[in-house]
Amino acid sequence: MAMFTKRGAEAVTSATTEKDDDNSVILPFTSGTTYKVRFKSAEDSVEYYAYGIFGKVNTFVPKVPSERNAKGFVTDNPTIWDRASELLYAEAKAAKDAGDDDTYEKIRKQAYLLKGKPKYLVAFVNLADGQYGVVDLTPKQASGVFATIQKYAKRLDKLAFELSKTGSSTNTTVSLTPILDMDEELTEQERKNFEAADALEPFDFALFETCLYVADEAEQTKNLEIAGFDIRRLGLSSEAAATAADGAVTPLPKNDGNKPEIIF
Repeated sequence: MAMFTKRGAEAVTSATTEKDDDNSVILPFTSGTTYKVRFKSAEDSVEYYAYGIFGKVNTFVPKVPSERNAKGFVTDNPTIWDRASELLYAEAKAAKDAGDDDTYEKIRKQAYLLKGKPKYLVAFVNLADGQYGVVDLTPKQASGVFATIQKYAKRLDKLAFELSKTGSSTNTTVSLTPILDMDEELTEQERKNFEAADALEPFDFALFETCLYVADEAEQTKNLEIAGFDIRRLGLSSEAAATAADGAVTPLPKNDGNKPEIIF
């Protein structure tokens, strides 16, 4: 669980205040998708920090995560991507101090792309099949979802919800709406699955780990090169990265829609 920085109520607070596995419980959540769900607990969520660049490097979490404080700042054991980002931020600051605002803005944007960013995994019972499912959310998306869950926290065993995503690209919106007339709005099978959820065991937080792509240091190094960063600036070499990974420099496997895809 080291890859997750917050769970349950802590994940909710963090969001609102501001592994490749065939058995993964992550569900595709593209724009236009709607799930009818039941929440077994208001605590079934975790925060994690994701790295990647849309269109270049698919989202991953480091095998050995950096240590962060309560505000999310790296305090120890920075990843290779953290080190690259910090180096660029330092250069951006130097440019700003020198009065070169154009260079400052250009380098700052590059540094932000390499920076780890918080995301949230939220678990629920999918009423379509009566099994647990998980969706991956940005802080803004999670904030609204968590607010609704907290609003109805005392009635989660009585209410079903519609979880929907709309919009496109970076302008997607996620909504969570209670279904007030379950007799009218749920199918017979969905109502049966809602009732059967009473007998389900509590969500196993270990299942969250099946939702993420984990990269070791060698793969992070390869992907940093793919992102366009000169790893020699960190005292690394392509040859060393290739040797450590027992292969040539290649991008992450193509995202099949069932793994988190972050847009920075």
